[in-house]
Amino acid sequence: MTPARPADLAGKAVTVVGLGRFGGGVGVTRWLCSQQAKVTVSDMAAASELAESVAALAGLDVALHLGGHAKADFTAADLLVVNPAVPKDMPLLAEALAAGGVPYTTEINLFLERCPAPVLGITGSVGKSTTTAMAGAILECTLPTHVGGNIGKSLLEDLGRIAADHVVVLELSSFQLEDLPIIGVSPHVAVVTNLIGNHLDRYQDDIRLYAAAKKNIFRFQSRDDVLVLNAADATVSAWAAEAPGRVETFDPAGEPFKLAVPGAHNQANAQAAWVAAKQFGVDRAAAAAALADFTGLPHRLQFVASRRGVRYYNDSKCTTPDGAIVAMEAFPPRRAVMILGGYDKHVSFDAMGQAVAKRAKAAIVVGATAEQIAQAVEKHRRGQSPLVVHSKDFPSAVWAAAEQASAGDHVLLSPACASYDMFTNYEHRGRTFVELVNKLPD
Repeated sequence: MTPARPADLAGKAVTVVGLGRFGGGVGVTRWLCSQQAKVTVSDMAAASELAESVAALAGLDVALHLGGHAKADFTAADLLVVNPAVPKDMPLLAEALAAGGVPYTTEINLFLERCPAPVLGITGSVGKSTTTAMAGAILECTLPTHVGGNIGKSLLEDLGRIAADHVVVLELSSFQLEDLPIIGVSPHVAVVTNLIGNHLDRYQDDIRLYAAAKKNIFRFQSRDDVLVLNAADATVSAWAAEAPGRVETFDPAGEPFKLAVPGAHNQANAQAAWVAAKQFGVDRAAAAAALADFTGLPHRLQFVASRRGVRYYNDSKCTTPDGAIVAMEAFPPRRAVMILGGYDKHVSFDAMGQAVAKRAKAAIVVGATAEQIAQAVEKHRRGQSPLVVHSKDFPSAVWAAAEQASAGDHVLLSPACASYDMFTNYEHRGRTFVELVNKLPD
């Protein structure tokens, strides 16, 4: 679908709502300044909490209103650019948007309106980051390729280097997809890896609202566009009936690729990436060669180190119980010591508790959800296996995991929860894990 011609932003008063400790507002702020907009950044967090993000804006003509929101920044703006993590019911935002007041948009919308190249968009509850990276690795063998979105990089500042004969690969979260109806644009090729309960704290504990946000990845496609669905996911595969364009499917258990990254879930990610790349003319041999060289992403089942015969893996990006199950199944039964717990997203841990009780050697629980996870494991275990250990803080959890592991075992940080109760973001959590592991005796 061809987007409407975007408005000129020069001289417009634009407020970026949410700079973010994760730096989610940095790229769009820098780009807005390059468009000669009059930019204000508003964030509830103090400058000291946003030090890394603030430093990235050094030298720009931008007003930083940090440590609280001012009403005028919302109601007197010509445009609000809202960080996807900001809830729509935030009082000042709701007031500014009431009755069609101040227009608003998002970083990803600004990009999609202006991107001259075809876009491959990838979403799902688990696996979307790795699938995005795999698809990018395959496509860059034959086409100039740009990878960004939720995977950690805004591509707005790269617009001048993106041409019509290039391809853009975007990881798109449900939060980023929520506001695509504002511009009525979906990617040319859209991939949905799977759908399981996630972020239900945001979606009023209603998975249907979460699914509705995900469907925006194809809702505005044309007849010439392509939707790629997981044939093994009954919920997702049923979405084919709603697709405006052509539908392709991938089989997670299809002809396997030779991969350097472990687990059946990575084979599923590879199948999705291959079918997506095929829509741009890539053949299987080229895809297989690219996938064989793919070594994975930081914080996604990333091998960290071996200590006293125990291998340590950083899967901090895992923020769902289903993701933790998938990661655990990459290792032999009773050889994984799991570190679990974090911020409460209002999801059930029962299925994960059953899987951990069946397969794990030990479960080290920590954070806001520690007790919920412990109860879920204890509900299903028989006898005292696996051992459940409560840790008072994250360093204690890593030490406890090391104590429970023996040579030949695997310690897996696959928390099944977001990180906000103890860390700035999942990357902060993952880096901390790596640092702690590297301090363990060798």
